[in-house]
Amino acid sequence: MTSKERAKLRAQANSLDALFQVGKGGISAALIKQTDDALTARELIKLRVLRETCPDTPREAAEALASATGSEVVSVIGGVMILYRFNPKLHEKK
Repeated sequence: MTSKERAKLRAQANSLDALFQVGKGGISAALIKQTDDALTARELIKLRVLRETCPDTPREAAEALASATGSEVVSVIGGVMILYRFNPKLHEKK
């Protein structure tokens, strides 16, 4: 992913609300499944890491979720991460 693509995705994610929170349970199988489903439906999602209770740093949590779901980390700022995975079905012409 180029820096221009990353900047465009960050701009699109500005208006999004965080869909999920990563808390004291860390990266669980349920969180991976929910994140995978959300990426399939939306391509671009925002998640919040509760830094006080999460056993991982926000960067570690983002990398773990990205590798588990086959997505890319767009950015991690503070406790907020943005993930992206292209879905060709959303771009099909009808």
